Amino acid sequence: MNFFAGQKVLITGGTGTIGQSLLNHILNENPEVVRIFSRDEHKQFELREKMGNYQNIRYLIGDVRDCDRTERAMQDIDYVFHLAAMKHVPACEYNPYEAVKTNIIGTQNIIKAALNTGVKRVIFTSTDKAIAPTNTYGASKLMAERLIASAQYNSGNHATIFAAVRFGNVMGSRGSVIPLFKSQIAEKKRITVTDLTMSRFMMTLQQATDLTIKAMQTAQGGEIFVLKMPIICLKDLAEVIIEESAKKTGICSEDIVIHECGLRPGEKMYEELMTVEEAKDAYELPDMFVIPNMYLQRELVYPGAKKAIQKSYSSHDEASVSRQKLLTMLQENGLI
Repeated sequence: MNFFAGQKVLITGGTGTIGQSLLNHILNENPEVVRIFSRDEHKQFELREKMGNYQNIRYLIGDVRDCDRTERAMQDIDYVFHLAAMKHVPACEYNPYEAVKTNIIGTQNIIKAALNTGVKRVIFTSTDKAIAPTNTYGASKLMAERLIASAQYNSGNHATIFAAVRFGNVMGSRGSVIPLFKSQIAEKKRITVTDLTMSRFMMTLQQATDLTIKAMQTAQGGEIFVLKMPIICLKDLAEVIIEESAKKTGICSEDIVIHECGLRPGEKMYEELMTVEEAKDAYELPDMFVIPNMYLQRELVYPGAKKAIQKSYSSHDEASVSRQKLLTMLQENGLI
C-alpha cells in the first residue's frame, strides 16, 4: 500500500525487537524519515551499526517521561508508534512507581505531545496482562489503555486518531523464555520454569508487526486491536526446546533437568485477551478482534466483521496448540 511513503514516523522504544521489525517494514515503503526515540544510547549505537547507511533514519536520545523532549521529538511527525515501556514483570513489581512514570505518565506525555504537534495517528502497544491485572506491569498498561481511549473522546477539535494493539508474548523477543531456555540448556543442562501447567498466548514477531501496521492503517479512533493468537502450554514449550536443543548440542535430552521454581510475585497461571464485558461490544474479523471505544457514540464499520461471541477469551479455557504445531512455529521463525 506504501502507506508510509513520503511520511514522517516516530517509534518510541524503537531499538527493541518489535521496534526494529516495524522500522524494517516502514523503510521498505520509502518514508521521508523514521525517528528512533529511546533512552539507551548503547542500543541505539548497535542499531545504527546494524542498519548501516540509511539516510532517512534519525536516532534521538530521550525518555517518554520527559514531556518537553518527547514533544520536540514529535515535531512535524505524521505517525507515532508508542512502544517504549517497562515490560518485565519482576522489575515493575519491585519498582512500581518507576513503571507508573514510564508506562502511565510516559503515555500521557505521548498523548499531549501528539495533540500539540498535530500528529495524524498514534498506535500504543499494550499487553494481554492488562486484562484483570494481578501485577504492576499489567495495571500500568491497563491505565495507559484508558488514557489512549480518553485521548480520543477528549481530543476536541484535534484530528489525531489514537488506538491500541494488545499483544500476547512475542516469540523470541527480548525477555522471551525461548532464548533463556536455550542458553540454560547449553550452559547448565537444566531449565528453570515457574509452573509447567502455565499457559500463554504467543505470537510471532511477524504477526506482532503486521497487527501494529494494520492498526495504524485502519484505526478509526479509540479502538483496541487484539490478534487471535495460539495458546502455548509451558510444559510443551519446555519439552520441545529440550528435544531440539539436545539434537543440536549433542546433549542427551534425558540429562536435561526441568526445575519448577513457582510463580514470581504478580505472575498469573493464564492470560486473557478480552473480558466478557469487552466482548459484548467487540467485532470479530478472521484474524483479530476489535474492541471499540465505549465512550464514542458512533458505529464503527470494519469490512467483513461480525459481532464477537460474548465470553472471556482466556488461555485457560481454550485448547493449546499441538507439540508438532509448536515445533513448526519455532522452526519457521528461526527460533530453534
